[in-house]
Amino acid sequence: MALKHESTLQRGTPQAALAGAIAARATRPGDFDTAVPTLSLFRRDSTSPPTECMVEPSIVLVVQGLKQVWVGGESFAYDAKRFLITSLDVPANSEVVAASKERPCLGLTLKLDMHVLADLMARGQGNAPCDRSRGRGVGVGTSTMDLLYPFVRLLDLLDDPEAIPVLAPLIAREIHYRLLRSDQAARLQRIASVDGQGYRISKAVDWLKANFAVRLRVEELAARVQMSTPTFHQHFRQLTAMSPLQYQKWLRLNEAKRLMLNEHLDAASAAFRVGYESPSQFSREYSRSFGAPPKRDIAVMRAQAEQLDLQR
Repeated sequence: MALKHESTLQRGTPQAALAGAIAARATRPGDFDTAVPTLSLFRRDSTSPPTECMVEPSIVLVVQGLKQVWVGGESFAYDAKRFLITSLDVPANSEVVAASKERPCLGLTLKLDMHVLADLMARGQGNAPCDRSRGRGVGVGTSTMDLLYPFVRLLDLLDDPEAIPVLAPLIAREIHYRLLRSDQAARLQRIASVDGQGYRISKAVDWLKANFAVRLRVEELAARVQMSTPTFHQHFRQLTAMSPLQYQKWLRLNEAKRLMLNEHLDAASAAFRVGYESPSQFSREYSRSFGAPPKRDIAVMRAQAEQLDLQR
């Protein structure tokens, strides 16, 4: 074991090695894609209040600092000792709890591949039999050395681009294996097991993401994933902390915000684009969700973005 991780140990703990590698590439606050398609890095130089986001199926490591997400009123804090895991797309509020210019919050996100998890499970890999009990699609697990060392090797690959197509999928598969041996194995197994309710809910989430502008008939979506309507409602809310209709509304409102902010659509055009039939209804629901009418909210966001650009 000592020989296997000798180069890493020379740089200290795996958390320290990861923090150094991330800080060298993320030299200013923001989110940064990498040459590994499923891997991104982030840096925050100050704390921030909760902001809405969609957390994809992924593992998120904070190797320096402290972050927290809120899902359905429940908080999940994670830092250098605890990782965040999400097994399906979950609307959440994310905040930075500990960060400064002298000691920024540093971390990474690796998107999970449910096909890899399912294949490993089919080969008998995993920490425990699949648990179909209640639980959110998000949780916090213990960052063990066995889990962290593959991440160090994955970031090392960024200095060897030619090796990424060959070695990155192998290291990512090892990370998936380690997760199935972790204290969050049951959460992942609920979603990756094709005969489970969690898997069916994940398919419903995929459909909603692709068809959020279509009028939603919950009983038809339940039938699509071969579940009764009451059972579908129950499991959907358990995993996402929302009803299917609330989930669709969240998708619509956030897509409308993106259209207004990035594509400069006016509120009415954005409303119709995402499936609203009434601009006034859209404005009311937008105000309830974001605390201000669409036009004012977008103006504030643009002013804040311009201020950040001036500070850089």
